[in-house]
Amino acid sequence: MAKKPAAGKKSKAPADLAPDTPLSGETPRKASPVPAHALIANSYVEAQGSGGETHQTAVEGAPVMTTQQGIPVADDQNSLKQGARGPTLVEDFHFREKLFHFDHERIPERVVHARGYGAHGYFELTDSLADITRADIFQRVGERTPAFVRFSTVAGSKGSFDLARDVRGFAVKLYTKEGNWDLVGNNIPVFFIQDAMKFPDLIHAAKPEPDRMFPQAQTAHDNFWDFISLTPESMHMVMWTMSDRAIPRSFRTMEGFGVHSFRFVTADGKSTFVKFHWKPKQALQSVVWNEAVKINGADPDFHRRDLWDAINGGDFPEWELGVQLFDEAFADSFEFDVLDATKFIPEELVPVRRVGRLVLDRVVDNFFAETEQVAFCTQNVPPGIDFTNDPLLQGRNFSYLDTQLKRLGGPNFTHIPINAPKCPFAHFQQDGHMAMTNPRGRVNYEPNSWGPTLGGPREDPERGFSSFAASEDGPKLRIRPESFADHYSQARQFYVSQLPIEQKHIADALVFELSKVERPDIRTRLVSHLLNIDKTMAGKVAEGLGLPELPAPAQAARPTNTDLAPSDALSIVKNGPPTFKGRKLGILMSDGADAALFNALLKAINNVGAFYEVIAPRIGGVTLSNGVKVAAKQKIDGGPSVLFDAVAVLVSEQGGPLLAADAAAQDFVRDAFGHCKYIGFTQEAKPIFVKGGIAENLDEACVALATAKDTTAFVEAIAALRFWPRELKVDMDAG
Repeated sequence: MAKKPAAGKKSKAPADLAPDTPLSGETPRKASPVPAHALIANSYVEAQGSGGETHQTAVEGAPVMTTQQGIPVADDQNSLKQGARGPTLVEDFHFREKLFHFDHERIPERVVHARGYGAHGYFELTDSLADITRADIFQRVGERTPAFVRFSTVAGSKGSFDLARDVRGFAVKLYTKEGNWDLVGNNIPVFFIQDAMKFPDLIHAAKPEPDRMFPQAQTAHDNFWDFISLTPESMHMVMWTMSDRAIPRSFRTMEGFGVHSFRFVTADGKSTFVKFHWKPKQALQSVVWNEAVKINGADPDFHRRDLWDAINGGDFPEWELGVQLFDEAFADSFEFDVLDATKFIPEELVPVRRVGRLVLDRVVDNFFAETEQVAFCTQNVPPGIDFTNDPLLQGRNFSYLDTQLKRLGGPNFTHIPINAPKCPFAHFQQDGHMAMTNPRGRVNYEPNSWGPTLGGPREDPERGFSSFAASEDGPKLRIRPESFADHYSQARQFYVSQLPIEQKHIADALVFELSKVERPDIRTRLVSHLLNIDKTMAGKVAEGLGLPELPAPAQAARPTNTDLAPSDALSIVKNGPPTFKGRKLGILMSDGADAALFNALLKAINNVGAFYEVIAPRIGGVTLSNGVKVAAKQKIDGGPSVLFDAVAVLVSEQGGPLLAADAAAQDFVRDAFGHCKYIGFTQEAKPIFVKGGIAENLDEACVALATAKDTTAFVEAIAALRFWPRELKVDMDAG
């Protein structure tokens, strides 16, 4: 590979994305002279290396770590690879034992991604990639491929709530004509760790602390932040998880990413690197933290219910599949290593090419049979798609299959209908726990001489899966390549790409999470890492935590590159919806509410393809001014404003004072105002605002509704979803 550019040098997007000539195998980049541990953390005792770096050394008096067989462990940070950037080796018994044991810790619940929700749909190709890959799914424009998608949270158990601050799983099973393709990703394009060796440690740290088994579905505790503060490579992901990306409004309004760099491969063996993106047609949207906390109390199934209602209501969620295609020349010149899962490639450097659409149009018939039993394995790829030497991906390829063996009871989980391919399949695998079918006849081996009729299936060199012929060289090492060593530059790039209100939310989230950490040294250590990302942000977090003084910045293996350009694609607010379509308006009403105004509001909502729910003092509903009875979807104390994207308060002269005396009605308007939502109201609603303590602070996002014309303007205005200037007036943490 070509020499890496100097820090700050801008990479150029590949001029020609078509693989006209075969790419050479990946040659190892220069191995770092820094010991492998130096790129992880000063987790135990710091010792000075030859370059001034710190690394771990044994702690006097501490027991030596061993395998379960008692074999002493020399390196618990890195899996064994063929060369610094080569593939992970199967002979790494410590790595395999560690992952094997971790995969089998839960029976039968998933260790991670336990709380999930799924739906059926299809993928339709809109732009052929026949010149880039032999993968059958990317050949014929207009062809539809059956799909099943499972969304999930990572840290919580099956019984946890939907609005945890967490990464969201975005796993897609595509039943292609050449076998199942599992694109198992997240709603964030990077991850916490670079090497799968550390995955058990990450999840152990994030899960409930083992001596007390709490907190549930939360990372706001000592163990998680202790691990993070000792693992600098996690700081980029921390910026994402502390942003509003980790509290999405809906499964329908979040992106999905394949995270890793994969390969597209043509029939003649030419390779192009690819990163996968799912772009929601519903645009991006999240909630605010105080709102998430209250949603979890009001409706812990909020995301599940939203997806169920949208599909059953005919508002089918849709995403575009985008690909970032780049060649080896770009990979060599890019500031960061494309094999490093803690890094992403900005869309400004490599544009996302939209090539298809994913539509979810059918809910499951049975949750357990489909959503719970679906098994995703990253190694399930059809011919034309291949892996890279990303060490996290290499570890996932081992771990996922091993996980299904335990969770679903044996090797025959592919016999479960949701996991079975929809194309013809044939093999000699037989028996085992819960085998539903076995090969027929006497022949169960290959090669055999029984001929084409009785002899069973045969391999096909032409159609069969072929791996890209990469050349690998180098010594067997437990090491991170030098090109993985920059842990702060992209974390800063993400932060500076956010609007000021989004930056504020990141700092607020950090303060909240770290305020739950009991050990002051952990809080201080984390702030020392933040100083390498943005000093202003670090100062706000330190102030919010009441630190007496700022610590010294954490020692960095590579200095932060402050010249990386912001990327608009990383901001949620910049990528919000153009209309209120697919969103939900909550309408708080009383008896005697103006019928003409109510009907005009419903017409305006229907015109933009949005939904509404009526909230009333009684579930039986209200009687309008014209005598018409309107059913209620929610009783006021069961339908708080946190469940809606915007609210309207339509009450009569008698109804206003009655609702003003109700604490739930006061909370309804107070929370909507505090969460920066748009509020439509009739003049008769003013007593509720007075009791709610917001009457003197009404702003331009509080819209008076008197005529039908007002309702049209109101529905146009609420497409903005939030009036962010208000937050600076209602939140004492504003900075």
